[in-house]
Amino acid sequence: MNELAFSFAGQNLRALGSGALWWPDQKLFCVSDLHLGKSERIARRGGPSLPPYDSRETLTRLESDIARTNPETVICLGDSFDDLDALVAMNAGEKLGITALQAGRRWIWIEGNHDPGPIELGGSHLSECTVASLTFRHIAQPEAEAEISGHYHPKARLNARGRSITRPAFLVDNTRLILPAYGTYTGGLRSSDQVLDALMGDRAMAILTGPRPQIIPMPR
Repeated sequence: MNELAFSFAGQNLRALGSGALWWPDQKLFCVSDLHLGKSERIARRGGPSLPPYDSRETLTRLESDIARTNPETVICLGDSFDDLDALVAMNAGEKLGITALQAGRRWIWIEGNHDPGPIELGGSHLSECTVASLTFRHIAQPEAEAEISGHYHPKARLNARGRSITRPAFLVDNTRLILPAYGTYTGGLRSSDQVLDALMGDRAMAILTGPRPQIIPMPR
């Protein structure tokens, strides 16, 4: 499994190359911003037609990661659906696939700004939750401690050997960890953006996703 081990708030965590977070000691797997049904939502609202395979691709990667880690707890860190109607519009096969992934494990849907209402697809729907010393919520709070969040879809750029590579990235400092977006068609916000620059400490690091996750000082 392509992953990078790191320490956060006294806990040993692993950033997977896919953009998922794995906490071995708690057997906890976490992803953020799946945005399932995004292509359907864009088309429904009169936007451009995109290939309608984003949910299938996202769920295929999710199934693979869960099969490899075999977690006891799964936390989806908000914006799991592009809006609540996107859940209604999902085909039966995709819904059954999610139900199969939930079987035999604790599954928590954290509410996001795109999916604030109850999710009628098994599992628990919470505004936030705390496991051991870490608090999971969708949007980072300025004064939070030991917080894991998503929402911003961070990405970071690495300049190496005359090339510039931009990838989705985890951002981590002494008090907060922000996950990259896991879903297809999600885009991203550069780590140098003013919002992320203000949230993250001076010594924040970025962990770039991909076949070989890399950790670098957070580009500002």
